[in-house]
Amino acid sequence: MFRLNSLNDNELVQRFIKGDQNSLETLIVRHKSRVFSYILLIVKNKELAEDIFQETFIKVIRSLKRGKYIENGKFVSWVLRISHNLIIDHFRKEKLKGTVSNDSSDVDIFNSQKFAEDTIEDQMVNQQILNEVKHLVTELPDDQRQVIYMRHYMGLSFKEISEQTDVSINTALGRMRYALINLRKLIDEKKLTLTKI
Repeated sequence: MFRLNSLNDNELVQRFIKGDQNSLETLIVRHKSRVFSYILLIVKNKELAEDIFQETFIKVIRSLKRGKYIENGKFVSWVLRISHNLIIDHFRKEKLKGTVSNDSSDVDIFNSQKFAEDTIEDQMVNQQILNEVKHLVTELPDDQRQVIYMRHYMGLSFKEISEQTDVSINTALGRMRYALINLRKLIDEKKLTLTKI
């Protein structure tokens, strides 16, 4: 019996373009965990991540049917780039509406091992600092915000960032440098104290 799992991504893409729906299902199952985790790490909201995941594969299907995918052995990178652009679109729309959330995670920080030695007051100050930094990051230009999320929230190397965003490593490093400079300016402008007193 022929097994779709034995085919590589490009072979599955070609079969889907020719009308084999099962090939697309195999691709989605194969890459679901990586793509969904990537989205969730940035948006920090399961329902929103699920919505963006679905939007990503709707866009993948449309792009494949229109012949907009060029095979270069990096199907998953292409899918991640689509998801990343949808995430940026989401944050841009939220910023225009003025409703970007400051909720940094679903984890109860008061039960976190990381804060076990801190008093409740320390924990509240830490959370406030995290919220302020996250809010400041949303004020950065898109390319700078993107590199901050990918480096500090997702833990990607600059090589991985350059591959995901289709720029050189030097460009990614430059964006990080400008992002940090701009964050310092924003901290000074807003007269924020991002340390415990």
